[in-house]
Amino acid sequence: MQENEDSTHVQGLKNWSQETLLARIQSEKDKMYGIAFAYLRNEDDALEAIQETVCRVWSKRKSLKDSRYFTTWMIRILINVCMDERKKRKREMPSDSAIKDVAGPGQESIERLGIEEQLAKLLPHYKMVIVLKYYRDMTITQIAEMMEKPDGTIRTWLHKALKQLRAEIGEREGGIRHERLAEEG
Repeated sequence: MQENEDSTHVQGLKNWSQETLLARIQSEKDKMYGIAFAYLRNEDDALEAIQETVCRVWSKRKSLKDSRYFTTWMIRILINVCMDERKKRKREMPSDSAIKDVAGPGQESIERLGIEEQLAKLLPHYKMVIVLKYYRDMTITQIAEMMEKPDGTIRTWLHKALKQLRAEIGEREGGIRHERLAEEG
């Protein structure tokens, strides 16, 4: 019985009907949207990335050898699509006055923008680990499987990313405190 189940999985997606594939994609739509939005920070861009991912999954469906890894495979495609989109757009960073105009009087909004800005400065693989761990609540083991890296590598990347974020945010807060003291003094 076990051997028969394994051979079914090894066949990959070759024998899946269009309906089966679409149903499987549909069941993962919330996870896909969360990841795409975490990377692109824009609803329209996230939806467009998901659409591109579905097209790529359909066109490359025969390349997946084992259907047990469908979700992992599809999420890797989505992350690659998001990374490609970010490379393409390379938008300008808004000025401080523009951030204040958008944020309004709430300091919390400004601080959130600062964290997003710091996340954007991370190396792509560090950012990916942070997004998957804290925005998508994935475990280290799940992230390691998806990225095809050892658990220890993912732990190291996570540690280094958090250390870099703390340092950047600490420097930024130190500068903000200094500016406030200068204004008050």
